[in-house]
Amino acid sequence: MRRSTFVRTAVAVGSLSLIAALSPGAASAADERTPGHGDRHDRAGLKRVGYFTQWGVYGRDFQVKDMDTSGQAGRLTHINYAFGNVSADGRCFTGNIPGEADAWADYARPLDAADSVDGVADTAEQPLAGNFNQLRELKAKHPGLKVMISLGGWSWSTHFSDAVRTPESRKALVASCIDLYIKGNLPVDGARGGRGAAAGVFDGVDLDWEWPGSAGDTDTVHRPEDKKNFTALVREFRVQLDAYATSQAKADGGKRRHYELSAFVPTAPAKIDAGFEVAKIMRDFDFVNLQGYDFHVSGESTTAQQSALRARGDFSVDQTVRDWLRRGAPARKLVVGMPFYGQGWTGVTGGGDGLGQPATGPAPATWAAGYEDYKALKKLADSGAYTVHRNRAEGHAWLFDGTTLWTYDDPQVLRAKSAYVRAMGLGGAMFWSLDGDTADGELTAAVDRGLGRR
Repeated sequence: MRRSTFVRTAVAVGSLSLIAALSPGAASAADERTPGHGDRHDRAGLKRVGYFTQWGVYGRDFQVKDMDTSGQAGRLTHINYAFGNVSADGRCFTGNIPGEADAWADYARPLDAADSVDGVADTAEQPLAGNFNQLRELKAKHPGLKVMISLGGWSWSTHFSDAVRTPESRKALVASCIDLYIKGNLPVDGARGGRGAAAGVFDGVDLDWEWPGSAGDTDTVHRPEDKKNFTALVREFRVQLDAYATSQAKADGGKRRHYELSAFVPTAPAKIDAGFEVAKIMRDFDFVNLQGYDFHVSGESTTAQQSALRARGDFSVDQTVRDWLRRGAPARKLVVGMPFYGQGWTGVTGGGDGLGQPATGPAPATWAAGYEDYKALKKLADSGAYTVHRNRAEGHAWLFDGTTLWTYDDPQVLRAKSAYVRAMGLGGAMFWSLDGDTADGELTAAVDRGLGRR
């Protein structure tokens, strides 16, 4: 079993990033619609994209079934499964390799009836179990819900730059990813896996290369030529996904399906310009998910907003949207990232409401210092020990008890962001990550209601 680690980098130069995941084995406002009934997955074109973390099934005990019982699945259009990895030889792969892959969580781990979407326990003989099988069951219960395999993330973007340097290497990488995830040809692991074992689970690919052309995690390679190579990679994915869809239609004698292609993309203008030929790549992407959080993180020495809708002279959602629009991205293909967690500082001095003040370090938290799920922050807000502060003009909120400060998004903030998405004619909302929401899916429901119908 492996230690799963995910870190979203802060956009500020020199700031520290936070681990948003736990090692396996760590301690561990629904609306009127009944989950599983009356789902509106078309949403008149507006997307609701939620990340499901592979490792969340361990310490957080957030299972695929929880997306159903919370009501989240009935309000989402897409689930991004985080993450798939790229090997040093430039291929998508899986296995039971500590820190690199977790086939046990993906498709080998048996689930009992209580944790299964369909209420039936896995058997020892079935070729697909684990999260992949539960996602298949979830899709059967929620027709129209799409599942994307997200490749990379902060920790697993290490080998992208090497893998995409030539036309031949790009073709090989894309072919391996399609074979593993779209065709579902999984490595044999006892009774699990085999040819086509996961066919039909994934409906597309989400590229989470962090970041082409600029620095990411400490071991992630980046080069100036990443920018043009990323464009070529996106084109290669589009060509091969379309070709596979055509071949399927011919073989089945049926209607040709469309495999979707998306990406997670940065907020910092320098990172956009270093790695993305925006007008070119947007022709091949169905949509992109904009970084809408970690504008500031708790590794910095001064408290600050991490996800403001607007912020004069600072990173913000509105700044990110406008920077992508100015570079040629269609508004309808821009999906705004929204955090289901907060960044926190302790040892805050200077008085006032605590924002913009010096701090001694990241605040103590459940999973990693300075990073806390919304469901835990909601309890702090409800406890009376913290005061909820709001900057309504800039669209963000924070908690402060005189010493410790948490900046986060609550339903009120998310409703304002949802209204912004509608007003700007954008493509929808994305959430990192679904396991941070409450048991009744309070944040997901708030955005769903806020986006409404066009």
